[in-house]
Amino acid sequence: MAHAQAQQHEAEVQPHVHAQGQQHPIGIYLKIWGLLFVLSAASYMVDYLHVQGYLRWFLIIVFMLLKAGLIVAFFMHMIWERLAFIYAILIPPVLLLTFIGIGVLEADYTFFTRSVFFVKGLL
Repeated sequence: MAHAQAQQHEAEVQPHVHAQGQQHPIGIYLKIWGLLFVLSAASYMVDYLHVQGYLRWFLIIVFMLLKAGLIVAFFMHMIWERLAFIYAILIPPVLLLTFIGIGVLEADYTFFTRSVFFVKGLL
């Protein structure tokens, strides 16, 4: 009897927990799917219109990152997660890309310095 009363009291106290849950309307997924389709079409238009040079690569990378961000945010439910979990997922790749960029800059400087001194030694 006491167990049944405790369960009933728990159900009365926490009805919002079960009502909220992780229920998302299907409309938001359809809108994101449509936006992904538009971004994919824009990415294909870059090739179709023969955009060349740095603009081409910039546009392709921007469209790629936007699509990846939408997929991670909505279809992997990251937009509804806690901020600490989001930081745990997003900060390591950002730091890795930062360190790769620093390494690329250092490699260019090292290559330039070696070419200056080696060419000077050969003359």
